[in-house]
Amino acid sequence: MTRVYETTVTAPVNIAVIKYWGKRDSALILPTNSSLSVTLSQDHLSTRTTIRASAEFTKDRLWLNGVEEDIGASKRLTNSIATARKLREALEQKQRSNGVEDAVPLSKWSIHICSENNFPTAAGLASSASGYSALVSALGTLFELPQSAAELSRVARVGSGSACRSMFGGFVAWRAGVAADGNDSFADQVADHRHWPELQALILVVSDKKKTVSSTAGMQTTVETSELFGERVRSVVPRRMQAMEKAIAERDFAAFADITMRDSNQFHAVCLDTYPPISYMNDVSRSIANIIHAFNGVRGRAAAAYTYDAGPNAVIYALKDDMRELVELLSFCFPRDPAVLAADFYADPFGVLGSADRAGQPPNSPSIAQLAEAVGQFPAGSVRRIIHTEVGDGPRVLPASQSLLNEAGMPKRAKE
Repeated sequence: MTRVYETTVTAPVNIAVIKYWGKRDSALILPTNSSLSVTLSQDHLSTRTTIRASAEFTKDRLWLNGVEEDIGASKRLTNSIATARKLREALEQKQRSNGVEDAVPLSKWSIHICSENNFPTAAGLASSASGYSALVSALGTLFELPQSAAELSRVARVGSGSACRSMFGGFVAWRAGVAADGNDSFADQVADHRHWPELQALILVVSDKKKTVSSTAGMQTTVETSELFGERVRSVVPRRMQAMEKAIAERDFAAFADITMRDSNQFHAVCLDTYPPISYMNDVSRSIANIIHAFNGVRGRAAAAYTYDAGPNAVIYALKDDMRELVELLSFCFPRDPAVLAADFYADPFGVLGSADRAGQPPNSPSIAQLAEAVGQFPAGSVRRIIHTEVGDGPRVLPASQSLLNEAGMPKRAKE
C-alpha cells in the first residue's frame, strides 16, 4: 500500500496582555517591542489544518474554510512554506550524506493545505495567529523537522507576528530581539497551561465582521505618525513585561489585571494618536470596559480584567470563583438576540450557571443585581456571543481520522 504523507494539527488562539503593535522590519515581521500573551483552550477556539504532500500534485493549493484561495496571493504564506521547505531540504541533504539513499524528497513535492477555523475569521480573535501556527506546526510534523517549537516559532512569525506565540500553550512571550536577521526574535514560554488553572476567560463577540483597518496597515501608520508610540516602545513596554512575568509567576491576579487593562488602554490610545486616527473599539466595547471597572468596584478588588486587540471584541480574564457573577452580569446587560439559540449565545462549558438557559436572568447576588439594574440592558444582540474558555495547551497533532482531506487529497467540505 502506498504511503500517504499527510498531517493534521490544531493550533490555539492567543490573546496578548502586553500588546504587539509596530514593526522594525516589515519583511521579516520583526516587532518594535516584546509582547506577552495567554494561549486559550483549543476545546473552544482553534484552527485545524491538514497538509498532504504528494509527487502527483501539480501545484500547491490552499482551501480556507472550504473555499479555495490563491496561494500565491499571500507573500507571507509563500514565505512561510518556502522557509519550512528549506529546513526540510537541509534535512534531506543530511540524510543523504549519512548514507540514506531513499530519503523522501518531500521538499520538492507540491502540497495541498486545508484549514478551518471554529470562530469568525479576521474579527479581532487572532485568526491569523492560530492559522499560521497550525500551518507551521503541520509542516514541521509532516517534514519531520528537528527544530524545537521556539525555533519553528521564527517560521510562524514570518507569516503572522502573533502566530509565533501560538506555538506554545500557557503564557508566552515574544522576545523582540535586536538582530537584523531576526534570529533572536522568537516565542518563549513563560509558564505552561497548568501553571494557573484558576484563570479563565470570556470572549464577548461584539462583531464577527471583518475589521475595516487591518492590523498590518494600522500598525505601520502608527509607527509613522504617533508621537505616543515611541514612549511606549522605549520605556512602558519593557517595564510592563517584567511586571507581567512576575505577576504570572506569583499568580497575582490583582497585578495581572491592572497591567492587562492599562496596556490595552494604552494600545488603543496609541491607535487614536495615529494620524488619521484608528478606532477599533466601538460604543459597546467601551461600555463593557466601564462595566468591568464597576464590577471591580462592587467586589472591592480587581476581580476581572478586560483587554481588546485590534477589533471591538472584549476578552475578560477572571478567576474561576468570580466567573458565575461575571457571566450573570454581562449576559443580563447584553441580552441575546431572540433569533440566536441560548446554547449558541453562551454554551456554559464549565457549568457556572447550571444551564445555558440561565444566561440573561437577573444576577443572584444582591450587590451584582443592583449593579446590573444601574447599568441597564443594551439592545438585544449588542453582544452576539459569549465564549467561556480557559488557558490551554499548544498545537496538537490529530489522528488521520480527523483529516480535512479525502483520499484524493481534496477537501471533504469544499464550497463552490
